[in-house]
Amino acid sequence: MNVDRKTIRNRSSDAVFERGENYRDEGRIQRLDRFDNLVTAAVNGSNLYDVTVDFSGRGIDTRCTCPYDGGGDCKHVVAVLLDIAANPPQDESEAVETVLEDVSADDLRGFVRDALAEHAELREQFLARFGDDHKSVEEYREEIAQLFEQHADPGVYDAIDFSRFFDIAEQYRDRGRYLAAATVYRAIFEEVDEKYSWVDGAYDHYAQTIQTAIDGYADCVLTTDPTPEEFNTYAGVLEARTSTDPALNSEQFWRALDDLEERYDE
Repeated sequence: MNVDRKTIRNRSSDAVFERGENYRDEGRIQRLDRFDNLVTAAVNGSNLYDVTVDFSGRGIDTRCTCPYDGGGDCKHVVAVLLDIAANPPQDESEAVETVLEDVSADDLRGFVRDALAEHAELREQFLARFGDDHKSVEEYREEIAQLFEQHADPGVYDAIDFSRFFDIAEQYRDRGRYLAAATVYRAIFEEVDEKYSWVDGAYDHYAQTIQTAIDGYADCVLTTDPTPEEFNTYAGVLEARTSTDPALNSEQFWRALDDLEERYDE
C-alpha cells in the first residue's frame, strides 16, 4: 500500500489537494477500513460520501460517491489517501483468513445466511455471483426509480450513487453471463434517461452514468456474437431511446447506436 504526498498531489489539482488536506485535518474521515488491498472509507462533506481505494492493480483505482466531475481525484479521496500515507491502516484480511481456517462449514453457512437475510445489497451481489437467475430490466428499473424518488426534493440536485448496479453487472461479466450483465446496463441507461428531467444538478455525473452503462451494454451484446436478428433487437433498445419525449439525451444515444453498428459490421 505504497502512496506518498507527491503521488497524491499529482492525482489532483492544487486546489482540490488543499481542500482534501483540510478535510483530513478537520477530522472529516468518519470511518476507514482495509481488507487486503482494498480500503473503504466514509468522509463527511455536504453529505456522507463513500470512498473506495483499490491498490490491487498496477496503479491506484479510486471511487467516490460525491458529485465531483473535475479532473483527477476529489477532495474526499485526497483526504483518504493522505490518511493512508500517514497512517497505513491495519489489514483485517489476515484475521479473517485465520478464522476461516477454523470455522466449520455449517457455521459458515449459517453466518452467510444471516448476513444475506439482513443485507439486501449483499444478497443481490451474492446471487449475481453464484445464482443462475437474474432480475428483469423492469425490476432493476424500478429499484433505480426508487433512488430518484428518494433524492427528489423536488428535483435531484446531487449525484445518485449507482455503483451497486454496476457492481452487479461486473459480477455477471466475470462469470461470462453477458446477457444478464446487459440487462443491468440497459436498466441503468433507460431509467436514468427516463428520469433526466428530474435532474437539476451534477449533470456530468448523470451523462457519464448513461455513457458508462451504454458502453457496458454494447460490449456485452457484442461479446455474445449475436446473429443479425439478435443484433437488430439489441440495437433497437438504443434506437428507442433516440425518440423519447423529451429527447434530452437523443444525440448521445444516436452516437452510441452508430458506434454499435460500426463495431458489429467489423
